[in-house]
Amino acid sequence: MPLQLAPTLRDRLAAASRPLVGMWVCSGSPLVAEVCAGAGLDWLLIDMEHSPNGLESVLAQLYAVSAYPSTALVRVPVNDVVMIKQVLDLGAQNILVPMVSSAAEAEAAVDAVRYPPRGSRGVGSALARSARWNRVDSYLPNADAHVSLFVQIENSAGVDAAAEIAAVDGVDGIFVGPSDLAASMGLLGQQSHPDVEAAVLRTFDIARDAGTPVGVNAFDPAVADRYLSAGAAFVLVGADVSLLARGSEALAARFIADDGAAERASY
Repeated sequence: MPLQLAPTLRDRLAAASRPLVGMWVCSGSPLVAEVCAGAGLDWLLIDMEHSPNGLESVLAQLYAVSAYPSTALVRVPVNDVVMIKQVLDLGAQNILVPMVSSAAEAEAAVDAVRYPPRGSRGVGSALARSARWNRVDSYLPNADAHVSLFVQIENSAGVDAAAEIAAVDGVDGIFVGPSDLAASMGLLGQQSHPDVEAAVLRTFDIARDAGTPVGVNAFDPAVADRYLSAGAAFVLVGADVSLLARGSEALAARFIADDGAAERASY
């Protein structure tokens, strides 16, 4: 019997009755990816842009996540046809391309995920996990149904071009990155600044008008709630490394005394 691939994130968003909630997986560890995949979240973002991830570690994490209902989205480090081809061949069905600031850049990403004659993705289905080594029936003619593409708007130019980006055929969703957006606005490290939030919400409105799902990164629960109320279809609300950092700090604060305070108290 031919193998069946999982629904894409595009399909899950179309079928969802509520926003889909996820988290970053940045550690590069398949063990941590599996722990997160079993937590009950809707989706996980395996990051190659700001994390110690290469092709082999992404493959291992895709294996780990595949046993669970969470949908894996892989953020490639750059909008590059070779990199995107390699990640797709690993079996990633959902791709996020960072730093897309124009319709032309969005079109380049679409071109990279589609086979000729509609695109330039290299054909290697017999050699790759993407088609399960040609065990997925009619993978090549149906490849578009097995892959979803999301592009990330992360600067002021991208916000200004959001309508054109959202209108590109083959873009299945827009994901807003407030951190780089804030930096592009001269507000480095101020993701919750009112001007940054206004730019995010402006992008929301534009994407919704185009009928394109829009998501956002928001670690602050109050900010996440505001974006959800404003119509975010998918959100990231935490990261494996951040949870470990804050959790380990909390343990240290709880169980290790302030040596300075103890010394002062002895006088």
